[in-house]
Amino acid sequence: MGSTLPRCLRSTGSILAALALAGLTGPVARADTPVIPDFTDGFGLTQVPDATEVRSTSDFTITVTTPQVSGPHKIRIFLPGEYAADPDKRWPVTYFLHGGGGSVDDAAAAPALRSDDMITVVPDGGLKGWYANWLVQNTAVGSANWETFHLKQVVPFIDANLRTVPDRAHRAVAGLSMGGSGALHYAQARPDLFGHTASLSGGIDFGMAEIRAAVLATELNLTGAWCAVGNSSSSSGTGTCTGYGPYVDSDAIFGSPYPILGADRIWNAYDPAASASLSKLADTKVTLYTGDQGVIDTNTATAADTVEARLDQLGIPSRLVNYGNGASLSPSCDGGHNYACWAPAFADYIPRLEAAFEAATTN
Repeated sequence: MGSTLPRCLRSTGSILAALALAGLTGPVARADTPVIPDFTDGFGLTQVPDATEVRSTSDFTITVTTPQVSGPHKIRIFLPGEYAADPDKRWPVTYFLHGGGGSVDDAAAAPALRSDDMITVVPDGGLKGWYANWLVQNTAVGSANWETFHLKQVVPFIDANLRTVPDRAHRAVAGLSMGGSGALHYAQARPDLFGHTASLSGGIDFGMAEIRAAVLATELNLTGAWCAVGNSSSSSGTGTCTGYGPYVDSDAIFGSPYPILGADRIWNAYDPAASASLSKLADTKVTLYTGDQGVIDTNTATAADTVEARLDQLGIPSRLVNYGNGASLSPSCDGGHNYACWAPAFADYIPRLEAAFEAATTN
């Protein structure tokens, strides 16, 4: 049967070229490649070509660059299963902040983060970024404005490219260990963005010498400090991070940690446990989880108690779950600093968060 197309358009290449000129086709993809949303550069973020990792239509990672933070950085995204099937629906968003020595792939160790009721966004926080704009920018890791990257670039970039509900009632920030500190700080720094925050085994009291020492250990790359123990390839929580990246000066992130003549003023200004910082959470739903076993969670339990007490003094409601040795949380949890405890903690938290998102939608 003869073609009705003109002879000059009968070749496949010519047909595709003609369709492209008409705006009817884009880049040719393999038939078995899952289709994910298209992202447009903006807000200072530029996507790295051919660096996208697609595991499924609801689990993929894009890679971006920004002048704010040296090097390419990944953003892993979990979409609800019905995201593509319901193109008119908008979804709440939770930002998950990983721990020290971790990566965006750590989120896979907490299955509850893969929700059919919300979008989960996991931005790279660096091996020792501490979710802050560093005091010193000319270290071995280069530019390190992590707070600017996340709050002024990643959040609006996600809202521009995905069907989010872009208000604080439908946006949460949660993290563990180093990321627990970051989650509480981000909620304080931008209460206009986040209506919910959760810290799991977080280094949230910068007034504690032990937590300042943990920050210094990451700067000096002393492994065995506050690593996010366990990762996506070891969801049982038995893995250990391999390090915090290149050595940097101990004053690089927050300046001098010593409380002498105000030398530690940046630490105090950032401190998530400071009453002035906590007062910014008056309209934010705050949740804290921690065990109390081992050298690390013994300190995170103390920090969580301090934060809860100060919130109480300020008249700000919060929910603290100290699961002690882990027996009350899960048979897998030993009360220590690991995903064997954090995964069931998220399994407890996420349904509560989903219910809060739903209540905000219906009210």
